[in-house]
Formats: sequence, structure tokens, C-alpha cells
Amino acid sequence: MNDKNLTIIEHIDEFRKRLIVLVVFFVVAVLGSFFLAKPLIQFLQIDGEVKNITLNAFNVIDPIVIYLKVIIFIAIIIISPVIMYQFWAFISPGLHERERRVTLSYIPFSFLLTIGGIAFSYFVLLPYVMRFMMNLSTDLGIVQTIGINEYFGFLFQLTIPFAIVFQLPVVLLFLTRLGLLNPVVLVKIRKFAYFGLFVVAAFITPPDIVSHLFVTVPLFLLYEVSIIISRFGYRKYLKSEQQRQIEEAQDEQ
Repeated sequence: MNDKNLTIIEHIDEFRKRLIVLVVFFVVAVLGSFFLAKPLIQFLQIDGEVKNITLNAFNVIDPIVIYLKVIIFIAIIIISPVIMYQFWAFISPGLHERERRVTLSYIPFSFLLTIGGIAFSYFVLLPYVMRFMMNLSTDLGIVQTIGINEYFGFLFQLTIPFAIVFQLPVVLLFLTRLGLLNPVVLVKIRKFAYFGLFVVAAFITPPDIVSHLFVTVPLFLLYEVSIIISRFGYRKYLKSEQQRQIEEAQDEQ
């Protein structure tokens, strides 16, 4: 590990520097997102199941609220690799050199998983949910008048959780690579993990069994993939620890 023992004040100062970097990147990303938000909003209003629905503004400020929400959403996605890097840079002084190099390489995969989670929720889950709700409204004789602010709010509620949940393989690999978890433990707690994922799926999906299964099954698969990946990460951790012990023994001679 890094020989430098940081004091509390130095930790706070380091955190402040990382935060300033994030704020600067966020402001730049927001400025760039101004040009991306409008075409994205227009695309989302004519794509998929919503293309045959008239989205209404029930409040005078709804258009600007949606515009700002989409800008912030795009900006956060753009700078998500920077957020991950700053987090890595903050904790890296406490890691061995080999661990720093390896964990740094996880950032691109984490970004791809973020995009994958958003894509899954939008292209796979959202169309089914929209059809289910429209058919249910027809069966109940309900005429839906959908507000555009409510629609985009629903869209964010559906996509953002998946962007986070899809980080599971990288998070478990990261903890395994640091020796904080191992594949044996992940296998032993599988039934508890499944139950937790089942509960998470219930919170982020509409209350019907099919959409619940649409989410639960991929989450279970993500966990199984995480176990497989963690086996490779744990082997590398053990090899790294063995190499470190050899180097320390040579230094003592």
C-alpha cells in the first residue's frame, strides 16, 4: 500500500479536490447537453409505444422542467466515467500498485454496464409496461390523458435504477479483487441475494408478475455472472497477495 498515512484533514482536502473536478466536468457536460436534450426529447415522444399517444403539458413550466431534467440526465451519463475515476483516485492511495492498475481498468466496463442497463429498461421493459398499462386502461374503460412531465418522470424512474443495478458484476468483482469478498461467500449467500434482488425488482417494476419476471430473471443472471467473474478476480487477488509476500520477504533479507 501507499506508505503515506493521510490525516483526516488531508482526506477532507483530497475529497474537496475531487469534488471540484466533478463540478467542473458537470458544468461542461451540462453546457454540451443543451444541444443534445432537444433532439432526445423529440425522439422520445415519437419512438416506440408512445408514438401514438398525445403527451400533454398540465403546467406552464412543464416544458422547461423536462428540458432541465433531460439535460441533467445526459450530463450525468456523460461524466459517469469521470465520477468513477474520481472515486477510484480517492481510494487508490490505500491500494497496492497492482490493485490500482487492475481496478482502474474496471471503469470502461462499468460505463458499458450503465448504458446496458438503460438500454435494457428502455428497449425491453418499457414497451411491455406501456402496452400492459394501455390494455388495462382499455379493459377498465379508462381514458388516459398522459402528462409529458409524468411520462418523463416515469421514464427516469424506470431507467435510472437499472443503470445502477447493472453495476452489480463490477461492484462484486471490485470487492473480490480487494479480498473483501470471495466466490465461496457469494455462493453461500446466493439465496439471500436472490431474495434481495427479488425485492429490488418489485420496487422498480409495475405490479404485475410478467414485468416482475422481466426484471428478476436478468438480475439473477447478473448475479450468477458476477460469481463467475469473481472467481477469476479472486484468483488474481490470491496471486497478487502471494507475490506481495514474496517481495516483502525479499525486502527484509
